[in-house]
Amino acid sequence: MKFQIDKQYLLDTFRRLVEIPSPVGYYVQLNPALEQLASALGHTVTYDHKSTAYITLEGQDNSKTVLVGAHADTIGMVVRRIDKDGMIRVRQLGGVNYNSLEGDTVTIYTRDGRAYTGLMACQSHSVHVYDDARTLERNENTMMIILDHPVTCEQDVRDLGICHGDFVSPDPRCQVTQTGYLKSRFIDDKAAIACVFAMLKYIKEHDLKPKYRTILAFPYGEEIGFGGTYVPDGVSEYVAVDIGLIGPDYDGNEFSVSICAKDNSAPYDYELTNRLIGYAQKAECDYAVDIFYRYGTDGNAAVRAGNNLRSAAFGMAVYCSHGMERTHIKGLENTTNLLLAYVLDI
Repeated sequence: MKFQIDKQYLLDTFRRLVEIPSPVGYYVQLNPALEQLASALGHTVTYDHKSTAYITLEGQDNSKTVLVGAHADTIGMVVRRIDKDGMIRVRQLGGVNYNSLEGDTVTIYTRDGRAYTGLMACQSHSVHVYDDARTLERNENTMMIILDHPVTCEQDVRDLGICHGDFVSPDPRCQVTQTGYLKSRFIDDKAAIACVFAMLKYIKEHDLKPKYRTILAFPYGEEIGFGGTYVPDGVSEYVAVDIGLIGPDYDGNEFSVSICAKDNSAPYDYELTNRLIGYAQKAECDYAVDIFYRYGTDGNAAVRAGNNLRSAAFGMAVYCSHGMERTHIKGLENTTNLLLAYVLDI
């Protein structure tokens, strides 16, 4: 049985979430939005000491507790140095691809709440000026932020309140085409969060209840490997909803939901992964089973941290991960259908 997902709500929620900056460790703007989305569906948000947001759903059978995680953090940067000429250098948060960032607008968020935009550029920024403009490797030692502000020296920048450790987030540049393609930074993992809320909306409107007590978690450290390391007491299954990948070794595509059988560290739980495949079939999802290299999720992070639980992972597949990503609305719909099938245990 295929669930009829509210596609407009799914898209609108994604657009809203993807415009809210949340680089690794920066939760101050996104958590209030999660509270608003949850409240509109009749739920409250709680937090742990790491500012991970949780929504808890009582089940038909509360003898078992499962957790669905969609990480709230994105790749980003922090200010590492202010040069004498006012240029700003950064350190990365997560697996940043600086080649894809060149020419993008970024925003710096100061500790006192101010925000300043700038241009992410290579220090050899022009073919008219530098012999190595085309060949210089783009990395955090050669890239810089040129502030959209009349600064000429280090002190001018400091006078704006910008200092070391300030968070930096690229412009998502979100587009949704008439043919249903989503092109944006941070589909990883804002699209998964949108799927979780679309699932909540479906459950509310159809007066349904999860099979088991279900915790929805939105952690802020997945991109650096520790988002799932803390798990609330009693959880026996951790299902990470995260992007799938597209490439020569993979069967997944932008229209299907990818079930990850193994990431870069270990296989996911055999029995739970089998169940997900069965749920995908029952919910009439277009799906693929793949193994992903140079990839990990909060599910296996939870296992590596020593938690006594099963883990699994699935999500919409994207092109150009950690860059300007692309997927299709059908991939989000299939992901939401599989999520509903798992939570409801159809």
